[in-house]
Amino acid sequence: MSDSPITNAPVGPQEKPILDQLVLIRDQLLLLKQDKSTYVKSSDVLPLYEKVIEQVSILNDVRGPEHLVQNRVDTVLDDCLQLISLFFMAVGRNHEAPALYAMTGNIMRLCHHLKEASFYSKKDLHSLEETLNKMESSMRNGKDVYSEHLLRRIQYRLEICQRMLKELNDFLSTLSPEMVPTWEKLVSILRAIAALNTRSKFSQNDLEELRRQLLEIQSTMKDGKLPDETGVTSSGQDLVVPLLNRCLKFTEIVEQNKGVIDERFRDTYDKLLEIRSQLERLTMTQAWSLRETDLFMWQRKLDRIDDSRRDGNFFDAEGHPADLHAQRTLLYLIRRGYAYIYQLLIASEPVSEALLPIYNQLLTLRRCLVEVKKAGGVSNPRELYPYSMKLNSIDNMRVDGKFQIGKDIPEGQGSVNDLLAECYELAYELRTAAEEENDDD
Repeated sequence: MSDSPITNAPVGPQEKPILDQLVLIRDQLLLLKQDKSTYVKSSDVLPLYEKVIEQVSILNDVRGPEHLVQNRVDTVLDDCLQLISLFFMAVGRNHEAPALYAMTGNIMRLCHHLKEASFYSKKDLHSLEETLNKMESSMRNGKDVYSEHLLRRIQYRLEICQRMLKELNDFLSTLSPEMVPTWEKLVSILRAIAALNTRSKFSQNDLEELRRQLLEIQSTMKDGKLPDETGVTSSGQDLVVPLLNRCLKFTEIVEQNKGVIDERFRDTYDKLLEIRSQLERLTMTQAWSLRETDLFMWQRKLDRIDDSRRDGNFFDAEGHPADLHAQRTLLYLIRRGYAYIYQLLIASEPVSEALLPIYNQLLTLRRCLVEVKKAGGVSNPRELYPYSMKLNSIDNMRVDGKFQIGKDIPEGQGSVNDLLAECYELAYELRTAAEEENDDD
C-alpha cells in the first residue's frame, strides 16, 4: 500500500533500520486486518503494539529534540499507530489510551475543514468538545499503564485539537444568542444545497424550496443588516450577512450546473461519491457489520485526495485550478466522508467483536421491551414469554457469569452483563405491572 499522505523529508541512515521494522509491523497489522475468518483478540494485538512502541522509543533516542521531523518513517509509523488504535477498538478497549490515536487524527481533519469552510453549527463544536473531554479522561487513566512515548504523541495531537476547537469557538463568539437561530438555519440550508448538488438525480423543486427560505430571510433585512427573531439588529452581522450572500450565490451556481461536475474532476468526484456511499451504508448497518479496522482504508483514501490540494484548491492534470462549483462540491464530499468516519468511531461500543452479536441482540431486545412499556405494557404475563425465552437463552451462554467464545473470555463482559441485567429488569417491571392489573380485575 502507499503511505499516509504526509510531507516526506529524506530518511537518514540511522533511521533506515527503524523504517524497515515499521514496514514489517505494518504488513503484519494489515494481514491481521484482512483476516475475517476469526475475530481479533487482545493477544493478537498487544505483541504488535509492543513492537511499534519499541521502534518509537528507538526513534526518539535517534532524533533527540528533533522528534517532530516528518519523513517516511513518520508516515509508516502513523499507519501503524492508526491501525493499532482501531484494533484496540475492535477488541473492545475503546477507553484505553492507544484507542485514542485514530480519533485524534479524524478530529484534526474535521477541525481543519470547519475552519477552512467558515460555517458550522455550535452543535458540531459541542460534539467535538464532549469527545475530547472523554479522551482527556482516558489519557489520565492510562498514564501509569501505557508507554510515555505513545502518550506524548497522543497528548501532542490532543493539544492541537483543543487549540483548533478554541479558534472555532472564538470565530462564533461575536454571534449574539438572538442571532444564533438565524446562523444555524443558514448553515443547515447551505449544507442542504451542497447535498442536493451531489444527488444522483438533481431536483429543481428542492432547490427552489431552499431558495424560497433564503429569500424569506433576506426580505427581513434593513439597511443591509439582518434582525434577529425579535426584530432587533444584534451583534454577529459580519458572520450572518456574508453567509446569507454565500448561500444565495451557491444556489445560482448549483442551478447553472444542475449537479454536473466539471469533466476534469469527474474521476475524483466518482471516488469521493463511492467513499461517501460506502461510509453512509456503514453508518446504517455498523452495529452488525463494522470492524473498526475497516475504517483505515477509507480514512487513507480521503487523506490522499484531501492532501492532493494546493492552497486549498484542486488542480487538473495540466495544473489548472477547479472552478468554484467543482471545488465546493469536492470539498463537501470530503467533509461528509470525515464526518461519517467520526460518527462511526464515536458509535463504536466498548465490546469485543466476538461479543457484538450477543450485545446487538440484547440492544434489540431492550428496544422492544422499552417500546412495549411505552405502549402501555402487556395485558397478560404470557405475552412476555418470547422475550423471557430469548433472555434465558442468552443468559445460559454464560459460564461462571462470563460469556466465553471457545476458551477465550473477550473484552466487554461488563457492558454485555449490564445490558442483560437491564433487559431482565424491564421484563420484570412489565410482568409485575400485568400481574397487578390482573389481580385488580
